[in-house]
Amino acid sequence: MLTTGIITDLGVDYKTGKAKISLFLDTKQLDIVEQLKNENKLNIELKKYRKKRSLDANAYCWVLCDKLAKEFSKDGIITTKEDMYKEVILQIGTFEPMIVQEKAIDKFKRIWEKQGLGFLVQEVSRKDKCVKVNCYYGSSTYDSKEMSLLINLLVEMAKQMGIEAKPKEEIDSLLESWGTKK
Repeated sequence: MLTTGIITDLGVDYKTGKAKISLFLDTKQLDIVEQLKNENKLNIELKKYRKKRSLDANAYCWVLCDKLAKEFSKDGIITTKEDMYKEVILQIGTFEPMIVQEKAIDKFKRIWEKQGLGFLVQEVSRKDKCVKVNCYYGSSTYDSKEMSLLINLLVEMAKQMGIEAKPKEEIDSLLESWGTKK
């Protein structure tokens, strides 16, 4: 069961010393909750709520990537929408800095980049048989704030190239609709 909610009470069980949490859940599926109550152990993940991005916003991201790629390809710079997408991920994307042994870098890169088109490994430096890299996450992992930055960058690039973009109100509407679709 995946749902949202809020923590209403937090305490400690004095017999075991373990945390005890009460929740208000945003669901009316009490039969599922009742079934889970009888389980010996559950996997539980609590994290800050963020709206998810909609497929419409994702689709618009790809429309902009395609238009920009076609414009850039006239000058022989970027030839595909996929290349354009990778370029903006490198410019605005979320990444983790990591250090990888030089002998493992090719395998590490291959495994990281198998996760998706926007999962990129950018080499920063080499020293003492180690490689410092920035490992970028694809936009499929982005929350609404991160995706908003990505789309805004694409819109600004489109405007600079004379490519028509949706009006700001329509883009804001796409961004606001995140979390209402699954």
